[in-house]
Amino acid sequence: MARLIAFSFLLLPLIEIALFIVVGRAIGLLPTLALVILAAIMGAVLLRQQGLGVITRMRNSVNAGTVPGRAMFDAMLIGVAAVLLVLPGFLSDIVALALLIPAVRGVIFANLAGRFTVVETTTSYRRHPNPHDPWESQPKAIDLKDEDWREDR
Repeated sequence: MARLIAFSFLLLPLIEIALFIVVGRAIGLLPTLALVILAAIMGAVLLRQQGLGVITRMRNSVNAGTVPGRAMFDAMLIGVAAVLLVLPGFLSDIVALALLIPAVRGVIFANLAGRFTVVETTTSYRRHPNPHDPWESQPKAIDLKDEDWREDR
């Protein structure tokens, strides 16, 4: 798997250069550059729109007390799309724009969701009282006698 990923990183620039040459020959240099710039601008607009929607859904899920798994997955794919939009090239722009479409993200999520188990964790420790423990049902106060108290200032 690692070899496939490394090979893909080597192959991607070659494919992008080949696509630049093919598109440049078909429509010319300036239209090709304009197309790359237009794709980056449209991608940034779509990225902002989709990103704000995902943040709102994540906030609503957290406020409802549920795990925002789908919203976090969407946020991750939108981040990948942002990185791909920064890279110049047609193939990366096409993949990035496809990742910005909610239906495409839904298909990817549906295909991957069955392969993973979501485990809820918390970062804080909350101890709930045990009703069967007699020590926990008593008040937690410490009484001092007057002779045990002293004030050092």
